[in-house]
Amino acid sequence: MAHIIVVGNEKGGAGKSTVSMHVATALARMGHKVGGLDLDLRQQTFGSYIEKRVSFMEGAGIHLPTPDYMPLPNIDKATLQPGENIYDQRLTAAIAELEPKCDFILIDCPGSHTRLSQVAHSLADTLITPLNDSFVDFDLLAKTDETGQKILKPSVYSEMVWTARQLRAQAGLSPIDWIVVRNRLGAQNMVNKKKMAAAIEKLAERIGFRTADGFNERVIFRELFPRGLTLLDLRDVGVGQLNISNVAARQELRELINALKLPGVEVNF
Repeated sequence: MAHIIVVGNEKGGAGKSTVSMHVATALARMGHKVGGLDLDLRQQTFGSYIEKRVSFMEGAGIHLPTPDYMPLPNIDKATLQPGENIYDQRLTAAIAELEPKCDFILIDCPGSHTRLSQVAHSLADTLITPLNDSFVDFDLLAKTDETGQKILKPSVYSEMVWTARQLRAQAGLSPIDWIVVRNRLGAQNMVNKKKMAAAIEKLAERIGFRTADGFNERVIFRELFPRGLTLLDLRDVGVGQLNISNVAARQELRELINALKLPGVEVNF
């Protein structure tokens, strides 16, 4: 059975698709069979990335390890039983097709609350929630007082994850391993960074997630997107010498993959 990784939160601009691209490609490069689904039916950044990657490989005449991306299949409404939701059935059909041939299925969710996202969270074996390292984004997880030090209550998103955990428990499935990934750490001053770290650790104990460092803001991510490439592909496309920023980004990815503790995964890049 494929291990399902869901990358989600309910705020845009937190780096979900960047994390999705790099985690999926890293797993494929390590020899795992990876399926990809993009539930953002409007933006489809993750799906676009893989399509650009395939197009680049065809034009350059090279092969790069690539996730098996699948658009959500259309479902004939006439085939639905009373009470069935068409979005549920589209997602179920996609997973049913990918699961027999994949070790991992990575699902990139939209930055908003949708039915598809809600269902996907209940399917997650591993849930990755990218978060910019600021209290603006912390509001996604919990409400705090004006000092940012006292947690008042979990957010709507955290309550949705809690509901997803309950649904999995009722179905006899393994618990969701929830990892909050702090992106853009380098852009914050030290005082704010310490406050954020303290608030996240306090909340982690309260609602049950692990934390991991993600990616700093780097130009390389934006430069590689039009070709569907990641920093792990640079040597394969003719970049002989990595600069310091590229080496640092590669190390960030290595540490993130290690922190996820995915089954059967040993980092070898």
